[in-house]
Amino acid sequence: MVIELRDDVLAPIEVKHPYAIVAITKHGVEISRKLHAALPNTDVYYMSKFERGDERAHNVQLFSGSVRMLFPALFKHYQGIITIISLGAVVRMIAPVLVDKKVDPAVVVIDDRGENVISMLSGHLGGANALTHTVAEALQANAIITTASDVQKTIPVDLFGAKFGWQWDSDTHLTPVSASVVNEEHVAIVQETGEKDWWMHDTPMPTNLKQYDTIAEAMDAKPQAALVITHRLLQPDELIENAVVYRPKSLVIGMGCNRGTSTEEVEQVIQETLQELGLSIKSVKALVTFELKKDEPCFHEVTSKYDWEFKWYSKDELNAEQVTAPSDTVFKYTGVYGVSEPAVRRYSGNSELLLVKKKSGNTTISVAEIVYEDVRE
Repeated sequence: MVIELRDDVLAPIEVKHPYAIVAITKHGVEISRKLHAALPNTDVYYMSKFERGDERAHNVQLFSGSVRMLFPALFKHYQGIITIISLGAVVRMIAPVLVDKKVDPAVVVIDDRGENVISMLSGHLGGANALTHTVAEALQANAIITTASDVQKTIPVDLFGAKFGWQWDSDTHLTPVSASVVNEEHVAIVQETGEKDWWMHDTPMPTNLKQYDTIAEAMDAKPQAALVITHRLLQPDELIENAVVYRPKSLVIGMGCNRGTSTEEVEQVIQETLQELGLSIKSVKALVTFELKKDEPCFHEVTSKYDWEFKWYSKDELNAEQVTAPSDTVFKYTGVYGVSEPAVRRYSGNSELLLVKKKSGNTTISVAEIVYEDVRE
């Protein structure tokens, strides 16, 4: 089957993998087949005039017409697009379908001899830089990265902590803070919670990036920009003017509930409790409970909505943990002296809880901080 490309009609492609390889020349076809053999999580597209007869077996989709008309469909369905087409031509062809760096797929360009692999679009957020290195390694080619933070071996502000699941609170200051980082201005880093081993390069951190123990110390130093890593909801007097606030996955919620408790009630209790404690819901990593509650729809629905880990513990595991106010009634019916408190202690490994236990309606809730080892010590 050959895909007939036409203007204003989305190409009827068959998507099987997250990455697409596109070639339009004889040499490009050779490179695409070689690359697909090395990277099987790819779909291959090349022009029907280069058909060899084994395309279906090699997951190749043939097309006829202008390759320009293939890109709208590729952008809609793929995480990354690897093109064996000249850089200038790709720039012109993808220009009409660009939306935003937060949603555009990674685009990587390979020259017709397979000697250079260029990260062209969505280098950080889209993963083009990482994809470029992977493709270059597979082809034994040169990886060409032009993103300033990678070239200078400094912090990529938009991806800072991403490998740990950190989220930024707002993208308002991503661009100006990134400019301060790559222009070697004074940038303060304050970390209250989260993983400490975030420096990703094999060279020392640039001297313009300075770490401070507290937000107050950072503000006194009057930096041009700041990176703040915390699960706290910051007060107005703690807001540094040009800063990005990151939310590490450093909180765990323990919960127990009556049978049949609604999802709405569980979610409301979580939101209200975190607000009372001054904590960001973006920093929650997991919700934990007793194994008797592992089938409660409310827990499955809430953890699915927020993309949290859902974990439960056995009777013996919970009874091995400290319970501040053990309940004989709970033990009589379940065989454990508590649910939310011992569950959250077991997951976090923290003896000091942010909330030991609160009963609210049909639920009980406890909250703890996950303590990460300080690798800088």
